[in-house]
Amino acid sequence: MNKQETLNLTSTQVERYLREHPEFFNEHLHLLEQMRIPHPSGNAVSLISKQLEIFRGRHQELESQLTELIEIARENDTSYVRMHKLTLALLDSKTIEEAVENLETVLSEYFLTDFVAIRIIKHIPDATVPKLYIDPDSEDLKPFSKELSSNQPTCGRPTLTQAKILFGDAALEVQSYAIMPMMFSELEGFLAVGSREESRFHFSMGSLFLTQMSEIVGTRLIALLQGK
Repeated sequence: MNKQETLNLTSTQVERYLREHPEFFNEHLHLLEQMRIPHPSGNAVSLISKQLEIFRGRHQELESQLTELIEIARENDTSYVRMHKLTLALLDSKTIEEAVENLETVLSEYFLTDFVAIRIIKHIPDATVPKLYIDPDSEDLKPFSKELSSNQPTCGRPTLTQAKILFGDAALEVQSYAIMPMMFSELEGFLAVGSREESRFHFSMGSLFLTQMSEIVGTRLIALLQGK
């Protein structure tokens, strides 16, 4: 490359050359201290300082991503332990009465819920567990028609009517809730948990664990109803 060609080099050509020869500055370290790069403050900084600034920024970004991943893993571990406790409590239940009692205990102690309601849609006039069964023709099912028809967990704030049907005298205390339909061929019903905290169950929450919970509870209730 002659002198004239060197003078006519474009910035694109220089950039391409440096990309193709990343070792260039290893062989010309003195240039790093001489080069200056504009800084937003108006002062010029050396290329080394600029690189350090970029590396620090990337390091902080990676640290934040790592912290976020660790937090997600910790939350997943906590969820796994809770689901394990729930499964054991249900398997330990020999009757519907025990299942309801154990479920309320686990959801209160491990899932930190304030209120629990279980409803099986079935006509059982002489049920031993109060309010466990709800007649298929009951008017109390209408406020939950949307949730039951979707067969998907729903989180948010219940209407006052919904809260009264589920949680009775504690209805006014419920600021958020999650309702999990259990719509199986052998069983229809729903599980609901409520909280005094408005942000405890919000509409943007993921539904994976809630769906798994309804499946575990529903499967065990089916077995107990069949005397297994």
